[in-house]
Amino acid sequence: MKDEQLLRYARHLMLPDIDVAGQEKLLAAKVLIVGMGGLGSPVALYLAASGVGQLVLCDYDEVELSNLQRQIVHRTANLGEAKVASAAGNLTALNPDVSIRTVNSKLTQQQLQKEIAAADIVVDCTDNFDIRFAINRTCLATGTKLVSGAAIRMEGQLMVVDPQNPASPCYQCLYGEDASQPLSCADTGIAAPVVGVIGTLQALETIKLIIGLGETLVGHLLTFDAKFTEFRKLNLARNPNCPACGRQ
Repeated sequence: MKDEQLLRYARHLMLPDIDVAGQEKLLAAKVLIVGMGGLGSPVALYLAASGVGQLVLCDYDEVELSNLQRQIVHRTANLGEAKVASAAGNLTALNPDVSIRTVNSKLTQQQLQKEIAAADIVVDCTDNFDIRFAINRTCLATGTKLVSGAAIRMEGQLMVVDPQNPASPCYQCLYGEDASQPLSCADTGIAAPVVGVIGTLQALETIKLIIGLGETLVGHLLTFDAKFTEFRKLNLARNPNCPACGRQ
C-alpha cells in the first residue's frame, strides 16, 4: 500500500481482524451494487470509504427531490441527474482511490449474467421481486455470493446467500416462486434511518465476506424493527423444493 493509503485506512489497519492483509483484500475486491436508492446509498458510501477497489453501480432512475430524505449518496445539486452518475461523483469525492463503473439502464438477463459473473460479491439493494429473483438465480448459476437487504415503513431485513456452501438457503427459499410484489416506499413510506441501518449492515456483511472475517449471515435472516429497536436473528434452512436452488 502507498503511504496515503496507510493513512486513509489506518483505523482498519489497527484492527487485528483486518490489518494490512485484510485491507489489501478490500483493495483487490470487485463489488456489484444493484440499486442506488435508500439501501444502495449507505452500501456504496461505506464500501468506498473502506477502500473496496472496484465498485459497479447499477440503476436507471434519476435523482428526485423525494429521494433526498434517505438516499444519502445524492445531493440537492444532483437533482435530475442519473442516480449512478450522481453516486459516482460523490463517491469519487469521498475516496478517489476507488475505481467506479456505472450501468445506467435496466439490466437484461445477459447483462446481469455478465456483471454478476465478473463480481466477487453482489449487493442487492432493489425493491422488486422480479429483479431480486433474477439476481438470486444468476448468483446461484455463477457461484457469486449475494448480500440482500430490504426495508419498508419502520422495518428491515437482511440475509446472505453463499452458493458455494451446500447448506446455504437462497433468497427464494424465503419467499418461494409465487410471492406477491412487495409494497414500495412510495406507497407506504419509510423512516430514513431504517434504510441506513440495513444498508450499513449490508456493507458490513460484504466486508466480512471479502476478508473472511467472523461469522456472516449465511443460513440466517436478520430482521430489524425500528419502532421497538429490536433485532431478531432467525435460523433459515434451505428449502429442498425451492424453485431456484432446490433442484440443483
